[in-house]
Amino acid sequence: MGRIGIIGGSGLYQIEGIKNVKKISVTTPFGKPSGTFIMGTLEGRDVVFVPRHDVGHRISPSHINYRANIFAMKKLGVERIISVSACGSLKEEIRPLDFVIVDQFVDRTNYARDMSFFEKGIVVHIGLAHPVCPEMSPLLYQAAKNLNLSAHNGGTYINMEGPAFSTLAESRLYRSWGMDVIGMTNFAEAKLAREAEMCFSSLSAVTDYDCWRSSEEEVTVDMVIKNLLNNVENAKMILKKVIKMIPEKRLCPCCSALKDAIVTDRACVPPKLKKDLKIIIGKYIK
Repeated sequence: MGRIGIIGGSGLYQIEGIKNVKKISVTTPFGKPSGTFIMGTLEGRDVVFVPRHDVGHRISPSHINYRANIFAMKKLGVERIISVSACGSLKEEIRPLDFVIVDQFVDRTNYARDMSFFEKGIVVHIGLAHPVCPEMSPLLYQAAKNLNLSAHNGGTYINMEGPAFSTLAESRLYRSWGMDVIGMTNFAEAKLAREAEMCFSSLSAVTDYDCWRSSEEEVTVDMVIKNLLNNVENAKMILKKVIKMIPEKRLCPCCSALKDAIVTDRACVPPKLKKDLKIIIGKYIK
């Protein structure tokens, strides 16, 4: 049974209740992850936790080493990832302090981030029509509802480049596209998790109405952090609840995402690349 990975967003730098704690530093072919990984047990399940911005919130969304974070999770035996993040709402009915169990993404980072393990030497075309795990995401929603928390089952997350918040024109444009929430981090994690054949689900905590709502004051860091801290305890409760609901065995298609996706002739893949990516492609390329 694989471990469950938890990526903590703004305000979520630790999770109380993790037992048998070990702090692990992980090396990867893609450089240093965000920080030290916490391994232990939570509600009887083996977990691995890392704050994406590091403790003290030192790393900007644009400079997070997403590849190193996801690769390190894979290296530590993680099979499923729950990503917790702050987001802004682009819909009236999605209110600050609500949760959204995101099921779709649109990327607006203009390829400024490294979002693939597969570059020079190997071509891989993964399917990403449905970028979150069909098993885990419904459980996240159910866990939130069981706690009588306000949650939305599904929603499209537009991933913008940071660190500045949206302009009013951008915010109005994204609303016209039908986007539900806006954030700066989740898409890279979802895409890389799929490449690594790991289940991924997103628990997005709404902190504000972005800047489109005429009755709202301009979005500020103080506003975002205040609302996020109000919701962080609820996020922790959801995590503890959902971990007990996740089945031990995976029956979803996430665990075979690479089966028909590797296009490159196996004999043409460079030996060093095979070695570096062994934990991801080893079962397909000997």
